[in-house]
Amino acid sequence: MAHNKSALKRIKQDAIKRLRNRARKSSIATSEKKFLKLLEEKNVEQAQTALAAVISAYDIGAKKGVISKAKADRKKSRLTVLFNQAQA
Repeated sequence: MAHNKSALKRIKQDAIKRLRNRARKSSIATSEKKFLKLLEEKNVEQAQTALAAVISAYDIGAKKGVISKAKADRKKSRLTVLFNQAQA
């Protein structure tokens, strides 16, 4: 257990940040799943708007430090490749 006020405050702040980061990761994963579902259904027009939302979510996640920039770039690239294959 923490022995001073600043350590107690850090514990509280870390708990809040952990919950916020978990929510952000979850929303990114949900938007990605929606995009992949649209690709499976061959709904290219809606998938295009969903891809834009997923890319934006990954960019925000990387900016906020929830995920690494490299992971965000890799995921965006792979999803774009999938979209281009479905479009062709």
